[in-house]
Amino acid sequence: MKQSITVEATLLYQQASIIADDILQDNVRPNPDAEIPADFQNKFFAFLGRITGHLMEDKDNFFGYFLFQMTKSIRFDLASPTGVNFKGTRYQIHFNPLIFLTLSPEQMESTIKHEILHVVSLHLIRAKELRENYSKQAITFAMDVVVNTYLDHLPPFSTTLEWVNMNYALLLKPFESLEYYVDKIQGALDLRTDKKDLPESDSDSDESIAVSYDPAKTHDLWDEGDDIDEETLRKFTEKYIDASCKGELSNYLESMIAALKDAQEDLPWHWYLKKLVGSVTSTWKKTTMRRNRRQPERLDLPGCLRSHTAKILIGLDISGSITDAEFRQAIGEVLHLVRCYNHEIIVAECDDEIRRTYRIRTIDDVRGRLDIRGGTAYSPVFAYANTQRVDLVVYFTDGKGEEKLQTPPKGYKVLWVLSGKGDKLSLKKPFGLVKRLTKLPEYDPSLDFDDVEKGGFSMNHQEGISMP
Repeated sequence: MKQSITVEATLLYQQASIIADDILQDNVRPNPDAEIPADFQNKFFAFLGRITGHLMEDKDNFFGYFLFQMTKSIRFDLASPTGVNFKGTRYQIHFNPLIFLTLSPEQMESTIKHEILHVVSLHLIRAKELRENYSKQAITFAMDVVVNTYLDHLPPFSTTLEWVNMNYALLLKPFESLEYYVDKIQGALDLRTDKKDLPESDSDSDESIAVSYDPAKTHDLWDEGDDIDEETLRKFTEKYIDASCKGELSNYLESMIAALKDAQEDLPWHWYLKKLVGSVTSTWKKTTMRRNRRQPERLDLPGCLRSHTAKILIGLDISGSITDAEFRQAIGEVLHLVRCYNHEIIVAECDDEIRRTYRIRTIDDVRGRLDIRGGTAYSPVFAYANTQRVDLVVYFTDGKGEEKLQTPPKGYKVLWVLSGKGDKLSLKKPFGLVKRLTKLPEYDPSLDFDDVEKGGFSMNHQEGISMP
């Protein structure tokens, strides 16, 4: 496929060059809506269809499904291979064939992922907020540094961390926040008193045709998008994301999506638990209750069902402020989420050491906590977890304990749930997500916790907090 894509790209580039020459000869003004021959459009969009299909078959198929939903257009005036904006209730992705078609198939896919990561990171919103205090150039460079850090097979002209450090004599660190990069880059720009010190633009002088990349103009398209309020754009973005989550997500994508959903301030902690539980190891088992996906007309062939296993360790800080009612309801939520799994749940009660461990299958198995109140240390629970081959640790605490884990987690995911009185986790490096459990009303024995299989309760009043 790689070879055929390259050959097809070469032929399309030749045709695009002829179209660009015609535009220049006509001396037309920059016009993004200028008519492009239908034959070229059909061929180019068919070419994009092949790339979309390949992305949908990839392990990170999120990008393929996201791209499938976007409106596509051709822009010869675009000073980058791709660009994105929001217009007419749709995210639009734009392509400059003169730049895009010169890339390798892997680089083409990376430029598409680049634009989608801008969307998922809410850069279209955050850029507007930052413009009050920072220049457009600083914001542009910073946003590209953020998303390109997560991508491989970048085109050689890409605005990367290394490029910024080299051109502006900086020592920026990877995986920092957008705000961190903007501030540092703006400081470097402010020191430039002579335009000769700035990296020269490679863009063609004629604005109607761009034949090369210009790092300062990569997000000019954003100004052409619809001026809609932040809340509406967030909702549209979330719809695109929800429709694109068809498989396992990379860790960095999970973090970005979690941060976006966290911003709504009404997302319950168990949403994250559900995502984490869904990512545990799974196997397949044959069943006659489902048709074979490859040959559905063959009723004699068995289909497959996922046979999930989930081994979860629940850490309970018995020295903290979480109440029995809060813990009981939280455990009920855990049981509800794993009801379709072959699950094993272990509760570990811990203050400065593990005082007791026991296994639960139903809410009735939850025991009253030991009346012991020592100091608070998280490390014993993780030392224990490292010996149990668990898939997930969920730790309920008020957040007041160690600043550094003496025994870091190995090979499993971690979710911290802070009690109503806890507002911050003491750990500087939590090795997982940190959420908050709001204080519950006084425990009512009449609450339906008995049949967790039916999910006869709700945690909708729980709040989420931003990622650390």
